[in-house]
Amino acid sequence: RTEYTLLLYVPSAAPFDLWDREHRHGVKLYVRRVFIMDDAEQLLPPFLRFVRGVVDSNDLPLNVSRELLQQNADVEAMRGALAKRALDLVGKLAADEDADKYAGFWREFGAVLKEGVAGDEATREKLLPLLRFASTQGEGDAAGVRLADYVARMRTGQEHIYYLIGGSVAAARTSPYIERLTAK
Repeated sequence: RTEYTLLLYVPSAAPFDLWDREHRHGVKLYVRRVFIMDDAEQLLPPFLRFVRGVVDSNDLPLNVSRELLQQNADVEAMRGALAKRALDLVGKLAADEDADKYAGFWREFGAVLKEGVAGDEATREKLLPLLRFASTQGEGDAAGVRLADYVARMRTGQEHIYYLIGGSVAAARTSPYIERLTAK
């Protein structure tokens, strides 16, 4: 429906301004190979703000403005396709045989990806297999357990997964609530 060319890049390290709310994040937008804007944040959801890239569209008008980007159906279709493509890149990294590579990615960008589960219903199903969690069953504070692994470990008849929020797994392990939850 819409013709565009895109090049996306997932960096290996988080940029220094990843958590800066004032800094605009997005991809560079070109229309017919003419530079339009540097940080087209309308083209990617906020939880993918670490993705860098270039989008060149032949269908958008050359006099495109921020208001037009927010109201254009073609831009909305491009946004969905770019988010899907970026999550496919991350999914390939997660499915790769090298678990250490994804663990490094998760240390850098895991908290940002978790924002997408709560904030973007359209991509929630694609995000769930990418999430990693720390577990009291594992060693150390590393967040390396997939949600599917938790579900596979559930006891017969168990309907819920309980969780504690803390500064570290060690703090959760010493919590008095953990004894009550594991006793059930």
